[in-house]
Amino acid sequence: MKLSKKDARLRRATKFRAKHAERDVERLCVFKSSQHIYAQIISGCGTKTLASASSISLKMKNGGNVEAASKVGDLIAKAAKKAKVSKVAFDRSGFKYHGRVKALAEAAREGGLDF
Repeated sequence: MKLSKKDARLRRATKFRAKHAERDVERLCVFKSSQHIYAQIISGCGTKTLASASSISLKMKNGGNVEAASKVGDLIAKAAKKAKVSKVAFDRSGFKYHGRVKALAEAAREGGLDF
């Protein structure tokens, strides 16, 4: 039986998380919906959220575009500095590294996160 798009994405995400759970490094986890984009930095053991940002917190009308994603990237980088986190693993949650995910990642790198 062929996997649905969502199941295939979740399988890719699970593989990444299993591989990086052994390394015990903080991860920048990204989730995108049709309307908004969310980012959070999760502790190495995966039990605690250290920082978070989303296009909802920016109160933008169009939170589902590339510009909003880059603003969320800046916001998560600032929140990471406040939480004293500088090095993370980038968890794209099975989404392609393109468009909004790429814009968020590049803005977070410019903001000072290392991954």
